Amino acid sequence: MNSIFDKIDNQSIIDRINTLNSETAPLWGKMSVDQMLKHTNEAIIVAFGERKIKVNFFIRLLGKMSKKSTFNFGFNKNSPTAKEFIFTGKYDFEQAKNELIKNFSRFTEKPVPITIMDHPFWGKMTYKDWNKLMWKHIDHHLTQFGV
Repeated sequence: MNSIFDKIDNQSIIDRINTLNSETAPLWGKMSVDQMLKHTNEAIIVAFGERKIKVNFFIRLLGKMSKKSTFNFGFNKNSPTAKEFIFTGKYDFEQAKNELIKNFSRFTEKPVPITIMDHPFWGKMTYKDWNKLMWKHIDHHLTQFGV
């Protein structure tokens, strides 16, 4: 599997992000490209402890139960999204893209800046878990937008 922590693999994701433009349309789903960039960036900064989300016991239990399947097989089209990661406004495309690139590239820093090892939804996390989650999530959304 590709690694968010490897500079070459990480750059391959950034190259895909750079092929997007403000007019790129989704192949499925309701998000616009600027909303997707905002959504994926906000999910990433959870790992760095820069985005706090609160999840009730039932939802956390659901996350723990679905973790293995999601981390091994990825996200399905039109998978449900936590309300904290739903963005319906209009966002500056270039700013959202640059923020996503900046934060995704942080995974290659040494030491790795991940500070959250107990995810509010997925539960206990390892670096391997973060790699799977972040890679599959960003790949899912870039595929959604045809890149």
